[in-house]
Amino acid sequence: MHARNLLVLSALLVGACASGGTRTPAPEPARPPQAEVPPPETPEKPSEAVGERPPANWQLLDASTDRYRGISLERTYRELLAGKQPKREVVVAVIDGGVDTAHADLRPNLWHNPKETPGNGRDDDGNGLIDDVYGWNYIGGADGRNVHHDTFEVTRLFAQCQKGGQAAAALPCDSIQAEYQQRKSQAEATLGQIRMIEPALNRAVTVLRTALNGDSVTPERVRALRPANADVQQAKSIYEQLAENGITPDVLKEAKEAYENQIEYNFDPEYDPRGIVGDNYRDTSERHYGNRDVTGPDASHGTHVAGIIGAVRGNNSGVEGIASSVKLMALRAVPDGDERDKDIANAIRYAADNGANIINMSFGKSWSPQKPAVDEAVKYAASRGVLMIHAAGNDAEDLDTSNNYPTPVLMDRSRVEPWIQVGASSWKGGDTIAASFSNYGKEEVDVFAPGEDILSTWPGGGVRRSSGTSMAAPVVSGLAALIMSYYPDLSAVEVKRIILETATKLGDQTTLLPGGERSDKVEFGDLSATGGIVNAYEAMKRAEQVAASKR
Repeated sequence: MHARNLLVLSALLVGACASGGTRTPAPEPARPPQAEVPPPETPEKPSEAVGERPPANWQLLDASTDRYRGISLERTYRELLAGKQPKREVVVAVIDGGVDTAHADLRPNLWHNPKETPGNGRDDDGNGLIDDVYGWNYIGGADGRNVHHDTFEVTRLFAQCQKGGQAAAALPCDSIQAEYQQRKSQAEATLGQIRMIEPALNRAVTVLRTALNGDSVTPERVRALRPANADVQQAKSIYEQLAENGITPDVLKEAKEAYENQIEYNFDPEYDPRGIVGDNYRDTSERHYGNRDVTGPDASHGTHVAGIIGAVRGNNSGVEGIASSVKLMALRAVPDGDERDKDIANAIRYAADNGANIINMSFGKSWSPQKPAVDEAVKYAASRGVLMIHAAGNDAEDLDTSNNYPTPVLMDRSRVEPWIQVGASSWKGGDTIAASFSNYGKEEVDVFAPGEDILSTWPGGGVRRSSGTSMAAPVVSGLAALIMSYYPDLSAVEVKRIILETATKLGDQTTLLPGGERSDKVEFGDLSATGGIVNAYEAMKRAEQVAASKR
């Protein structure tokens, strides 16, 4: 499980623990209960049944016709784009943990470096990188090895503080040590919950499978059971409590491995895999390191993100990408742990130098010790007309008062314009329109987009649901690519303005505050600058108007 989604899982576990029984208190805020039935004027469909999930591609649906507040993309294709052809292919750089370049739903839409001959072992385009056909891997070594796990940035800073000396003297070590200890303790507590819940759920599934005469155990079949046996009744209760929060044996197994990795690698101040890369890590001006393996050891997160943007449309695979005329550039710079500033800066520069129109950044962290290097890369990309789209983060925090790097605000407090910060909305409607895990901020988050239970591509040729602002950001990247493909004369700043101005405004709709208690309700308009959710239909109409005015 990618580190960016662990808080989402933690919220699920806490929701289960808060639902009753003998479970221990949770270290994180409880996940809100299911949505209430909305009033007649609110068309979204609320969650109505244990374990219910929305339809595939709900993020593409329309609130007025489909009862799910997606981005009205399918309506856009039907009503606005029928009979029209895109005018260009748009290149979207996916800076992430890797992309499965063999996935049938992605392969036709992968970017290929036109100046590089695949597999000849030469640097054909003279950029200092050999065989960068699909992009580049900044967390790999020249010998073909790859960084898989890495520490969190706060762990790296904690290690510096522990060593002391001149470097430590320049750091706010008290704050760093407090955050490190708090986060590590939370991870240990969550792992303890998982280890407690897992055997109980597995036993319940075994009992239920017997009660179902060997049939597979699903929420629908469990709901239909009317057991007289006390053991089956208890198993049904346990299963339904956990299923209500999206917790299955597979989810727990994956979460257990992820949190064990956190303790073993991410929070270990002695762990340092950077030797694999072989660069001079302190030299942020260094550009030529890494390898061509853009898939890496775990491409789940990046593959999911890429599919949201540009999975092949209309092939009945179950997943529909947002942009039909897109090329996906794969840049591997995010390990299982926190990305390093130097790698992010170089990935942004690579994207800008190689024709990316959009950069999707579904990652973030609370510390950025080499921020000046990232700032320079961000300014460079902006100067080349690149639109940068960044996930707001999954900490259920107010970004007006907390940090999630990288940011469009530079060290000198100036702000880079072609940048969109994206929070995550939910499919459930009612007072859960804001995803319970999403960061927010009236000043620092621009807009929200669907980010919960999103079905997309998965390594090995499959599909899978995942949740996070990591999923919301590529929804916006896909929309931006769609606009640019039909209206190539619009600038990155104009596309940003169109997306934000046409977002469906839900300013006065009440929603639960992400991370808060059930009684903590706010107006949705207080969670972002626009108070809205992106709307492809209205964005494309506005794009036509703006483009026409320039002719």
